[in-house]
Amino acid sequence: MPGFRRNAGDRARARRRHGAQKRGESADPRGGGTGVGASARTDDQVVVDNDARGRLGAQSAGARAPAVPWARFSAWLECVCVVTFDLELGQALELVYPSDFRLTDKEKSSICYLSFPDSHSGCLGDTQFSFRIRQCGGQRSPWPADDRHYDSGAPVSLQREAAHYLGYVYFRQVKDSSVKRGYFQKSLVLVSRLPFVRLFQALLSLIAPEYFDKLAPCLEAVCSEIDQWPAPVPGRTLNLPVVGVVLQVHIPSRADKPESTSLKQRGHENLLPAPLVLSSVHELDLFRCFQPVLAHVQTLWELMLLGEPLLVLAPSPAVSSEMVLALTRCLQPLKFCCDYRPYFTIHDSEFKEFATRTQAPPNVVLGVTNPFLIKTLQHWPHILRIGEPKMSGGLPKQVKLKKPSRLKTLDTKPGLYTTYTAHLHRDKALLTRLLRGLRRGRPADTLTTLLRGHLLELTQSFVIPLEHYMAGLMPLQKSVAPWKTPPQIRPFHQDDFLRSLECTGPQLTCVLKGDWLGLYRRFFKSPHFDGWYRQRRREMAHKLEALHLEAICEADIETWMKDKSEVEVVDLVLKLREKLVRAQSHQLPVKEETLQRAQLHIETAIGSLPKDLQAVLCPP
Repeated sequence: MPGFRRNAGDRARARRRHGAQKRGESADPRGGGTGVGASARTDDQVVVDNDARGRLGAQSAGARAPAVPWARFSAWLECVCVVTFDLELGQALELVYPSDFRLTDKEKSSICYLSFPDSHSGCLGDTQFSFRIRQCGGQRSPWPADDRHYDSGAPVSLQREAAHYLGYVYFRQVKDSSVKRGYFQKSLVLVSRLPFVRLFQALLSLIAPEYFDKLAPCLEAVCSEIDQWPAPVPGRTLNLPVVGVVLQVHIPSRADKPESTSLKQRGHENLLPAPLVLSSVHELDLFRCFQPVLAHVQTLWELMLLGEPLLVLAPSPAVSSEMVLALTRCLQPLKFCCDYRPYFTIHDSEFKEFATRTQAPPNVVLGVTNPFLIKTLQHWPHILRIGEPKMSGGLPKQVKLKKPSRLKTLDTKPGLYTTYTAHLHRDKALLTRLLRGLRRGRPADTLTTLLRGHLLELTQSFVIPLEHYMAGLMPLQKSVAPWKTPPQIRPFHQDDFLRSLECTGPQLTCVLKGDWLGLYRRFFKSPHFDGWYRQRRREMAHKLEALHLEAICEADIETWMKDKSEVEVVDLVLKLREKLVRAQSHQLPVKEETLQRAQLHIETAIGSLPKDLQAVLCPP
């Protein structure tokens, strides 16, 4: 074609670039070229292959047929475990299903110890609780497409755990004369990466009693039913049949308003039996969880926001795990970026790490039931002890704020032991409304909605100025040119942000007074700021990539190609393919028509090349 310099040297360089691209090497080691691929490459760089065109228009992750056995099951659960008590071994792993699921010895040991209440708890009958353990064996395989699809649409606080397993336990301990020890003791445990505590508790309440009566055949049937469930797609309302019941749930989406993530009543046509509708897959009854510590909810919110180490001593694993989960959820929609263990025992392999006095305690919220741990962890800066729950409907006795110096004996009274001074003034009007509502017998849902709304307002008032400042660091759309390297996101300067608070601070949306500046300064040193900033910068980088691809697709490619060599045209083809793969694999905010135009650009560019290069770029 006129305007192209076709010589052997150009063709050889073009073939080398294409060969390097196929091997996953850099097509342009100098980072120059056309500027098409010059957008910042992140650590989630993907290897480009010749299937890029074929991936356009692929079915959504939720619609694809499972490629491997138990693919649909693993979209919800990693495995199901049964833990029993053995007279010689103590807690023992009786069963793992599916049987080929790989757990390390360390993970098996942790699951065994955490699936039974501590001997101090004395739980009789049936009880439910949860735990969280660190994955020991490393990620077994690349994330399936379904998982990436879920995480891209889910709220950041509800994304899958990447390095931890969540365990949901149904424990039964009843007298049984046929057993040597005199008691039937067994736990059914669901192991997952999804923080859907309400859904999995409801599931356990349906399947655990059946399993304890009918044992293995029942469990196999249940797992087969779960393996038929549709994948959890954010924004979808799903019907999940199990043991003759249909659970109807709404999977939260980033597009949902934070206060409206619960399931609205919908039609139940063609569903027999009528479904059991769960109002939420993850939300707890916050008022019930925080009832004994209502006077200190704001102080606890600040401790969580700052990622402070907190030890929670509770009378049972159920109270412990619910309190820890409630504490980590009170920052929503902000993601809780610190470690947390809803239930923890001295048998955990990480106990020594948490108990050492040679360094400051790690940023973790630890739920325990053994009073011995208070003695061992006295050096922790914040300790919350919760008393036995009262069976009567009277007013809860509010635990007092106490100094850690009073923490001397194992029979320590309930209270929050800390030297921390809150930055914000307490909302006394809220506490009065909650206690008055309890006294007048208002529904628990109403009081939980009131408390959740207060915590949401606090968090949003704190985060909105950060979001506003961060948005100002994004380059303007008009500065993104198709054939040039995109402009960089400007750096976050803490002093500039603090100066901006006078005009855009939390005082605009929150009535609470206090030292907001001091709270932000401490927040900058916490894991939550680092986690929030990394997430927002990643999202902005993806948006910048999308804007750059759109600018390329809107440009006149034929005019651009008039004075370009074959090497530059091949470089354009390879980098456009790379951008298409990234757009799909990272769920970039790009319209389908933009992807189609990019594909047309690729075909136009290839059509302008000699036949031998076309054969290299599009092999039969």
